[in-house]
Amino acid sequence: MPQTPGRADCDQIELESRPSKRTKHSSMRSIDWRGLARAFVFFWYFSAVTHVLLFFSGATGFLPLRQGFVFSLLWLVPLLLFPNRARPISAAIGVVLGLGALINLGYFSIYGQEFSQSVLFIVFESNPAEASEYVDQYLKWWMFPGLIAFCAGAYRLWRGIRPLAMAPAGRYLTIAVILAGLFLQPTYKVLRKRGLDPAKYLEAIGNRMEPAVPWQFVIGYARYREQLAGMEALREHTERIPPIENLIDQRAGQPGTIVLLIGESTSRLHMSLYGYGRPTTPKLEALRDQLTIFDQVYAARPYTIEALQQILTFADQQNPDLYLTRPSLMSIMKQAGYRTYWITNQQTLTKRNTMLTNFSEQMDEQVYLNHQRSQNSYSFDSNVLEPLQNILKDGAERRFIVVHLLGTHMRYKYRFPPEFAVFRDGSGLPEWASSEHAEMIDEYDNAVRYNDHVVSSVIGSLAAADKASLLVYFSDHGEDVYDTPPHDFIGRNEAKPTPPMYAVPFFLWTSPQWRGEAPGDLAAARSRPYQLSHFIHTWADLTGLRFAGYEPDKSLINPAFREREILVGNPADQKSLLDLRQLLKPPAATRP
Repeated sequence: MPQTPGRADCDQIELESRPSKRTKHSSMRSIDWRGLARAFVFFWYFSAVTHVLLFFSGATGFLPLRQGFVFSLLWLVPLLLFPNRARPISAAIGVVLGLGALINLGYFSIYGQEFSQSVLFIVFESNPAEASEYVDQYLKWWMFPGLIAFCAGAYRLWRGIRPLAMAPAGRYLTIAVILAGLFLQPTYKVLRKRGLDPAKYLEAIGNRMEPAVPWQFVIGYARYREQLAGMEALREHTERIPPIENLIDQRAGQPGTIVLLIGESTSRLHMSLYGYGRPTTPKLEALRDQLTIFDQVYAARPYTIEALQQILTFADQQNPDLYLTRPSLMSIMKQAGYRTYWITNQQTLTKRNTMLTNFSEQMDEQVYLNHQRSQNSYSFDSNVLEPLQNILKDGAERRFIVVHLLGTHMRYKYRFPPEFAVFRDGSGLPEWASSEHAEMIDEYDNAVRYNDHVVSSVIGSLAAADKASLLVYFSDHGEDVYDTPPHDFIGRNEAKPTPPMYAVPFFLWTSPQWRGEAPGDLAAARSRPYQLSHFIHTWADLTGLRFAGYEPDKSLINPAFREREILVGNPADQKSLLDLRQLLKPPAATRP
């Protein structure tokens, strides 16, 4: 028979099963690295899946993946504050993060892009019928197994979470290290650059946190509301501007499609169409006989918003506020009876793009293609081709279409797909181009070559439609890609202007049905120095419109054209404006 343990034996068993004070104290004093790691991986999982897919699909760079990784650490703080409730707390947080992650994954599955505040603008601007059509079109059977697999992965990671057995000192020290790591460096950076500015600080922190769920929804919605308020104010102001007076349309009643194709950051100095040594525009060169090319056209400002604010309105460098009191080119075309469309591959609703979105809202229809959170993301301009072709088939007799490209905007490597990486080793560049120079110039020239493909494809779509059509192409501004001696600057700087920042391509294409309507002798205008801030007057001649405020001597193609100063600089300081023609003159020869 088995013997019943005596009292001494029971005492011994009890002592062995009870942890000693020394063992317990030692356990509480150490940091539970494994427990922290398991919890962190669980929290990061909800951001990581989408960001890994975005990164390896080429949709974004490494930065969003890194930021999502770093700010997932923040969710360890509540677990460290309440270590014994780690599992229920992590479960509650996981539900919130999971819902956000599923939205991100669904959006990536459909568009291959990152969810952003621009998407919120599209969602809230859509009506219920459009939402229903969206669900019917994009809901696929394979999404349900994907949903189950994602949730199963999250549950498996959650099961590994355990209470964090750490002494209070260790827990609070870990919290301090996490918060310092997340916020100390951006705090120092903002204070050093901008001083004590709470708005700038919150913006900087928000930019870092936004890639991690659910902050992209919280911050994105806050910014959406902020930018929407600004856009609504602009829209209300625009609606109060009276229609243009004395409008006469010399083409009234005639069918036609007019396309205004706007490039971005593309300098004609890097286009072989204009004599650049590398073959960056082979397709446009093949169309040279169909184009009217102007070789002395310059932007007024080296920044998109400020440039288009003048190009698409009556504003110019000497009258920069006229866009607030006079109708825009878009509203004039609508008033003339055209069905108007805006197709853009630029970001839709950001702090900088509010003005552009306001311009687009003046049109009858809008197609927003780029919903990326960051400019340093892939959204190729070939995306504009399908909606353009759909519009050309919609049956409208008179169309005015603005197509706004992302063009060759920095950073250039995001502007072309791999098959357009033609220039790789700096071959054909001058001797001053170091390896660092060569890498950036190669990327820029590849972006120009891809832009050539997109622009020529737009022309091809118009030609295939076989209707009376006019296309006008220019870039909003140029870019200095180490072009100016001593070859140490890349980008744009209005305070230190150089010709490449303003030298832009400008050409026309017309279908055979339209060519008989071409005004004047275009050949005589090809080498006239001209600034795009007066473009609305050239547009009037091209489209056969006359209206109050039209000045023929400001039209590039009008016989009454009068050459003016090419004024560059910030028009808020009129005394600082510089005539770019002074920079275009060759330096005076020095005596030996």
